Amino acid sequence: MTHVFVAPHPDDVALSCGGLIAGLRELGQNVAILTVFSGTGATDRLTPYQREALGFGSKAIWPATETFNRANIRNDHSIAEASPPWAAAADRLDATQSDADQAARRFWQRSSWYRRADIHNRPMAGQPLVDEQSSQGAVVTDELVAEADGGDIAARRRLEDEQFALFAEAAVVHLDLADAVYRGYQGDPELLGAPRSDDPAPIDLLRREIARLEPQTVYLPLGVGNHVDHQLMRQVGLALLDESRRWVMPGPDYTGIVTFYEDFPYAWWQDFSRLEDLPKDALAGLPAGVSLAPEYADIGDQIERKIRGIGLYASQIDRLFGGQRPMADAVRSHGAKIGALGGNGGYAERYWSSTRV
Repeated sequence: MTHVFVAPHPDDVALSCGGLIAGLRELGQNVAILTVFSGTGATDRLTPYQREALGFGSKAIWPATETFNRANIRNDHSIAEASPPWAAAADRLDATQSDADQAARRFWQRSSWYRRADIHNRPMAGQPLVDEQSSQGAVVTDELVAEADGGDIAARRRLEDEQFALFAEAAVVHLDLADAVYRGYQGDPELLGAPRSDDPAPIDLLRREIARLEPQTVYLPLGVGNHVDHQLMRQVGLALLDESRRWVMPGPDYTGIVTFYEDFPYAWWQDFSRLEDLPKDALAGLPAGVSLAPEYADIGDQIERKIRGIGLYASQIDRLFGGQRPMADAVRSHGAKIGALGGNGGYAERYWSSTRV
């Protein structure tokens, strides 16, 4: 089973859903994060407001690290050392290769194409070696680290997102659309106002990516706080719920699959308690016959792991909370409030699940 979490920006899912993600992974569920507005921008063209809105000012550049780069994992023993007694000789390896080839032929005999097995982990027939190819998940390359060290804001935030994915044992897909501040939104009145008419929600792109991942549940932001990028993602969720009405024959039905999460720390700052606290008409696109019902995820066993995950987004902590300790206090305080609303007396996260009425 796969759970897809849609993040407007790097850090949004960790902030709002980190406890649930930890719980799902503990149960063996697959988690994929779609980070949407993670596009690049030149730091020398940023205005002071843009730098502040993106969470950067005079803070230190994220340090270079080799920890997560597979290329930096060294052999336990030098290849110059003599082979140990248990190492296979060349003739034994050739025999094993022959057996592997025969097994591969038997396995693929009913296919219209043939794949050879190679026990030496070498590229075959001009095909690239899988272990040398980048893939989903936390693949922190030298290039990404270099860009982050060079002051590339988007690269630095993506690097933090990759590290969170590794920490959370989740796949991460960066769609690299430009952040609102790169799309011309200036100042809080615009950034926290209505999306412009020439800035539509990327519904087709998200629909395609979500369908490709075949999720059991897809989580999108509720838009608490009214950030324009979060509003656009809420519009995507409402559009998915309206999908079946676009088809003459029965079509895809996302009711019961689409779930909205409460945007933290906006929900904490605004003391958000109920859907009526959202701006007027925020949910006007909710189809007739579909409602949103609250569900509470008990994160009592995961609250400290959630805090550690949020702490990986070092570029954002001071701007949002004023430090690691205030961040931890805010996460616990808000989690306790949601736990009380849910009646479990511990820490919780609240989600609004779509249901047909």
